[in-house]
Amino acid sequence: MNRRRAGEYDLLIGEQIRAARLAAGLSQEALGDLIGVTFQQVQKYERGTNRISAGTLYEISAALKVPITRFYEPLRTAKRMY
Repeated sequence: MNRRRAGEYDLLIGEQIRAARLAAGLSQEALGDLIGVTFQQVQKYERGTNRISAGTLYEISAALKVPITRFYEPLRTAKRMY
């Protein structure tokens, strides 16, 4: 099975996760503890290196106490919005 690699949208969502995490005053380690992953994995999500599943994105939004739609806001202005 050929899995799609992380791309532009993953980078944009990662940037939003980082901004929300910093606004909440959490470290990558603290967020990782809340969602059950290592700080390295949080770092990969924020950099857009690894793709984020829908379930994990939901857990992140709950941990950061923000609506899940917050992470999709920059996609509205992305070049290839469908």
